[in-house]
Amino acid sequence: MKTIAIIPARGDSKRLPHKNILDLGGIPLIAHSILYAKANSDILDAIYVSTNDEEIKKIAIEYGAKVIDRPEYISGDFEPTITAIQHVLENVDATVEHVVLLQPTNPLRPIHLLKDCWNTYKKVDKEGLFTVTRNHNKLGRIIKNGFQPFNYEIGQRSQDLEPLYFENGLLYISTVKLIKQGKIISDTSFPFEVNSIFANVDIDTQEDLDYAEYLFQKHTPNPSQEGGVE
Repeated sequence: MKTIAIIPARGDSKRLPHKNILDLGGIPLIAHSILYAKANSDILDAIYVSTNDEEIKKIAIEYGAKVIDRPEYISGDFEPTITAIQHVLENVDATVEHVVLLQPTNPLRPIHLLKDCWNTYKKVDKEGLFTVTRNHNKLGRIIKNGFQPFNYEIGQRSQDLEPLYFENGLLYISTVKLIKQGKIISDTSFPFEVNSIFANVDIDTQEDLDYAEYLFQKHTPNPSQEGGVE
């Protein structure tokens, strides 16, 4: 086994309780990432869900993922994702070289995104890859009740802004070597630009879920069968 998908899914979300098993398009939220991974079986040798929750575990198995029971000591609100990934690798009885991280809170992904990212990852020969999206907003800081532009000058046109990008969370690819160093991405990881409306979906509130539902219904003709969205 060389490449696996890891989907970290805690069961005790505070802002949106039980969010990883809430309904999105007729199936549990976490199922979208599992189905997406299954649709890329030519790249992924196995799919693992890391969770401390029995209901999430049940759903993950139902949809075809393997489950690694996450101990409570690495399941807290402030625990970084990297510890869950490292724990999975410590409990997988196989040789793994690459990890694809799929966050369940980013359930909407372009159908061919992983294939495109994987092909780029192999070409650039980096220790990691992560998806980014250009930000077209005029950003600034509020200092002493005054607004100070950050990425533009007052009066400048939006289309002339200096290109800035945000980490959208759609997917990450990392070498096991990098993960053992305590990192998912590093300053040498390749930023893969994604221009998609789905890059703005990161479910943490009911409003986020409602927005994802709108996009899902709009862009997915057969929600229960798609391994991604167009």
